[in-house]
Amino acid sequence: MKMFKNTLVKITLVCIFLVANMMIAQPSWAGKKYTADPDYIEITKTLESVLQDKQTQGYTPEIEQKISNLKFQKYILENSEDPVGICRNETDKTLLVYGQKPKKSTSTYDNELYLLPNGVETDDEWDCQGVYIPGQAATEGQEAIPAKAFKIVHGTRLVATSNPDTKEVEFNLPPAKVIQSGEANWLIPENLQAALDAGITTAKIDD
Repeated sequence: MKMFKNTLVKITLVCIFLVANMMIAQPSWAGKKYTADPDYIEITKTLESVLQDKQTQGYTPEIEQKISNLKFQKYILENSEDPVGICRNETDKTLLVYGQKPKKSTSTYDNELYLLPNGVETDDEWDCQGVYIPGQAATEGQEAIPAKAFKIVHGTRLVATSNPDTKEVEFNLPPAKVIQSGEANWLIPENLQAALDAGITTAKIDD
């Protein structure tokens, strides 16, 4: 499944442009406590590790893409005026998104799945943490594709669209992380029906 449209070159150019803006403009995020954000701490540590890998292993397209994406996610956290992630659905179908658990939830997972109807976006006071991508069963010409969670960081404004040719879901931004079942404490059902059977309510949307 095509997870996002952006090519390595596009992501790299975006990051260069954003870093240049940071050098010539007074940051709007002065005084924000983004440095205490768990995602910011994790991204900063991962970026340091990948930069070290580049020094020891040399240039590779994979390492360069990781560096560009990590810098981009870090920039979002440092500069966004939104303290939450916002997800917009333009796919012509209902999506499943991740958000904060209700206070009375008995779930042991870190978050919960919610329905996001087509043509709406999540409320700017409700933290959208990512999008659920259903798995695909194996066919004669293709191996099975496991279900995934497309994680975003605070401040991201994610727009999901549908590819007119393949009908696959595409995004305007790369993910902070793509998670498979067992890699994080997130509910990632194997398929869409299993997710719906779990009982899902509608996300808080922007009126």
